[in-house]
Parts: sequence; C-alpha cells; structure tokens
Amino acid sequence: MREQQENQGELSRRAVVAAGAVTAFAATALGTATSAQAATKASGGLKAGVGKAAFTPAASLLPLDNFTAVHDDLNVRVLLVESGSRRIALAVLDLTSISAEAVALMRDAITAATGVAAANIMVTVTHCFSAPHVQASSSSAGAAAYVQNIVAATRSAVADAVKNLQDAEVGYGFGRVDVNVNRNVLTADGYWLGVNEQLPSDKGVYVARFNDLDGNPIAVLANYNVQSCVMQDSVMADGTLPISADLAGAAVAHVESEYPGAVGFWLVGACGDQFPAYRSKRYTIDKDKGWTYGVDLHDAGFALLTAQGERLGDEIVRVAQGIGRYESGKGVVVRLVTDDITTTQVTGPQAGAPTKKVTFTPTGTAQVPLWVFQVGKGVFAGVEPELSTSSANTIRENSSFSSTFVMSMFEGGAKNMPDKWNFDHVTYAAVDGFYIEGTAEKAVARIDRIIKSLN
Repeated sequence: MREQQENQGELSRRAVVAAGAVTAFAATALGTATSAQAATKASGGLKAGVGKAAFTPAASLLPLDNFTAVHDDLNVRVLLVESGSRRIALAVLDLTSISAEAVALMRDAITAATGVAAANIMVTVTHCFSAPHVQASSSSAGAAAYVQNIVAATRSAVADAVKNLQDAEVGYGFGRVDVNVNRNVLTADGYWLGVNEQLPSDKGVYVARFNDLDGNPIAVLANYNVQSCVMQDSVMADGTLPISADLAGAAVAHVESEYPGAVGFWLVGACGDQFPAYRSKRYTIDKDKGWTYGVDLHDAGFALLTAQGERLGDEIVRVAQGIGRYESGKGVVVRLVTDDITTTQVTGPQAGAPTKKVTFTPTGTAQVPLWVFQVGKGVFAGVEPELSTSSANTIRENSSFSSTFVMSMFEGGAKNMPDKWNFDHVTYAAVDGFYIEGTAEKAVARIDRIIKSLN
C-alpha cells in the first residue's frame, strides 16, 4: 500500500491493481475489489520455482538492534507461481517486520528478474522476534547495510526461482500440532501476557505442497497460528543476545532437511493472541494473579526451540507426505485479488503493563490492505496486521475452498487488529493495536466476499 501510494500518487490500491490486471475479475461480486491476476484457465500449465538466500548480518554489523551474536541464519525465500503468461511472486523473510523502504527495494529486484508487476508481488515475514528490526537506511550505516543484505539476498533467491521454474502440481493437506497457546492471562491488574490453556488456540496446521511432475517436492508451505518468539529477549550465559530464525526457522529447516532441494515457507497465521507453549524468557503468574517477566533459561532455551520446531516440522512433513490429490496443467486457476478497507486509526497508551480500562484517540482514516491468492483448490488470505484466532476461524468457516490459509504480517507487517473479545477484555492486543474496534470484523467480511467471488 505504501509503495503503491508513492509510485501512483493519488491512485488507490484498487485503481493501481485494476490498471495492472490482465482482465477485470468479479467486479460486480466484489464491488470495489479487482484481480491482479485475473486468470480463468491457464493457457499454459501450472509452473513453480523457488529460491532461498541468507541475509544474516555480518559480525562487523553487530551489535544491531541490541543483537550481538548469530545462532542461525535469517533467510528470504521466494516462490514463483506461473499460469500461462501470468506470474505471481511470494517472498517470505525471517523477520519480525520489515520497512516500507526494504519492501519497495525487494519488489524492484523481483520485478527486474521476473517481469512480475509490483501489484503481483506479495511480501510477508515470519514474525520472528529473534531478528533485528529493519530500520530506515538513513538511520545508521548498520541499518543501511542490513537493508542491502536483504535486497542482495532477494536478488539471489529470485534468480534461483527463475532458473528452476518448471511444470508443477499442487496439493493441499491439514494436520494438528500442539505447539501454540493463547497468551491472554487474567492478572490482578487486568489481562496480560502469559499462557492460558482455557482460551481459544487453533492447533491446525495447513500445508500446501508443490511438486515437479515426477512427484518430487519443489516447495512446502505451512500456515500455523503462533509468533516465533521462543528466544525473544533471552540472553546467553556469556551475555550475548543471539540472532535466530526462531520457531518458524526451526520448523521449515526440519522440512527442508526431509526434502533436500525443496524450499519450506512459513506463513504466519493469526498470531495476535498466540505464543509458543514454551519460551526461554517467559511471563509467570502467581496464585494472587501477580505477574512477572524475567525468568530466563538462557542457552538452554534453544533446546525448547529445537524440540518445538521439530514437532512442528514433523507434522508439516507428515501432512505433506499424506497428500494424495494433486492438480496440474491448464486446469489450475491461479489469481491474486487485492483490495482494502477503510477504517479509523487510533492511538492509545503504550502496552507496557496490564490495565482494566483504556481510552483510544482517533487520529484519522487508515487503509488496511487485503490479499487473496488462489492456486487451484487452495486459497491464501492475507492482511498486514496481526489477526486474532477468532478472526482466522471465521474466515475458514465461511470459506468454500477445501484448503484456506489465513495469514498475518503481509506488506511488511503491522501491529494488532484485535477482535471484539480482545477489546472487551482490554488485552495486550487491544492496547497495542492501531485500529478502532470493529476493524477486524470488517476485514473478515470483506475477505469472505472476495473468497466467495472466486467460485
């Protein structure tokens, strides 16, 4: 959204996408939404290509955003999906969020290598809290070098994706794995962060597998509701704060070890109210509902990371192995629909402690961009802010597609977009959000309309 505004002046997202689309799609059904990839039946068969490259800061750039060491690499992963003359790109980075500047530079690099228009490039992050935040290049030499690392890695990954673009088939599967937990806990001072087994937590893991026509995996995409924050703020015994791809990175690394040559993609789901079940540095609640943050396992926390990542990865692989039905050829529909909703942006107090009452101040209107990406019998719905579990559940329950992926943190990511329950209970997600109450429900309704129009 930000990049389109910069490049297109006063044109809205819908106008930009409409101008770039091959044909208009479902204009009556959607009202204002249009299709960035208005495909019916592809004139050529389904193709897919993948690439992966590390952008981990060099030792010379550290400390960066308080990180002083490297435990494992941060990567950008790129998926190209082609149908006939139409191509869509997806880039996923091991980051908490990413700046508009870096997203724009990544899009430039992907367009240069593939010819894919900016409107047809989806950029998202794993919401990993063990990676330095991406600051503006102008803020420091280290920040500038970090951005250039990301852009260079994107060029490398997309070059590989173009090189190995090939005829493909796609199939979908579903499993369950108990690695996440609701993080809303009632304290004496109001709701705060912790572990609450009694509140909703969707254990579903949603998997898409792209193969070559011999059945060899090209890409495995996994969608699960959890923040990658096992090692968030955990300091090692030697005093270092290490960079890590955290839970998402561990899960897809396990998948990639099982499928050599394939690339695993982590698509973070409704993470606004979900923590990993076990964290190295954690919140504790005592019998009087007092809360503390600071119990730290230090180096031992990586054992928690490895175990939970392996557990997730095992289930992703199990589901991928069990997929029995695949689609390929000219009959696979590929399209990307983008839209946005208009809402009221608000500010409130910093989410530094629990509270029972909060006052929000409206600061003007805001556009919330939405993405719906279809590949055959599967559909991927994405938003910029962090969704709550109930919002993702509603999208899936209303979807007519046999496989529906619901994702947060598109377009670089944004803070929370909580549902009514979180507003009513003044949770961290509510206090930490940007948008007026009702925005999540409005976004869900618009996504529902878009998905229904795809049939």
